[in-house]
Amino acid sequence: MLRHLTIPRGPIELAADLHLPGDHATPRAVVLSTPGSSVKEQIGANYASRLAAHGITALVFDPAHQGRSGGEPRDLEDPYRRGEDISCAIDALSTVPGVDPDRIGVLGICAGGSYAVHTARTDHRIKAVGTVVPSDIGAAFRGFQPDGPAAALDAMAAARTEENRTGELTRLNWLPDTLEEAGPADLDTTQAITYYRTERGRSEHSTNRRLARGDALLLGFDPFHLADELLTQPVQVVLAGRRGTTGSYESGMRLWKMVPNPVDLMVVEDAGHYEMYDVPEYVDAAVDRLAAFYSEHL
Repeated sequence: MLRHLTIPRGPIELAADLHLPGDHATPRAVVLSTPGSSVKEQIGANYASRLAAHGITALVFDPAHQGRSGGEPRDLEDPYRRGEDISCAIDALSTVPGVDPDRIGVLGICAGGSYAVHTARTDHRIKAVGTVVPSDIGAAFRGFQPDGPAAALDAMAAARTEENRTGELTRLNWLPDTLEEAGPADLDTTQAITYYRTERGRSEHSTNRRLARGDALLLGFDPFHLADELLTQPVQVVLAGRRGTTGSYESGMRLWKMVPNPVDLMVVEDAGHYEMYDVPEYVDAAVDRLAAFYSEHL
């Protein structure tokens, strides 16, 4: 059963979907933190609906400034606001009749893994932390800069000054809009475009754009900072066996080795990063393991 919700978040509201195992919520519940550029009808729905089928109430939402959630300017990817989004989602989920506020976990996918870990370090209402192909989005963005992150920040500072002068905000593509636009590309980029920008996974509510000024925040973001001291909750890490170019295998292994309470590590052999978004055999295998993890630790 699917129920649409709005989540108060200061002066704005987040659009959310509550996936229920039946007519009512169950005591165990999970908030999903989705990849960058993704909206709740995409990867989050694939995992939330399956968790609900395993008897776990699951809440997935559009981040502030994106999808059908409120917030201006649009298309902002602010890692710190993404963390507060999760905490606001927990506020809302803990008031749903039938949900036990002491049995709420989080599931972070891709960049959502960064945001889930970042939030769970200090929001200990989160009792269990699951991740699927967790990407350290800060490290990834720093690695994208050909002249290094400090030089990129200098350029971003100048660009923001110019934006303030003209009043025109710059937006960047997360991905090329078409395979033709991408040209020759590695397998992960091809699979990302095939998921996000074709009928396979496209959503009219996902713009494939991010506000350029938010990139400075991403460059300085370290989601795993103090995780070795503060992330004391049980942690599960699910990785794609084909490493590819996303860095999620490496960041997931780093997280696994860092946290004080690692419970379960799963490597889905033969799967690529983006195949963990919607290929049934891979997603089903991951959710089976996640459901067992949450059933034990929530």
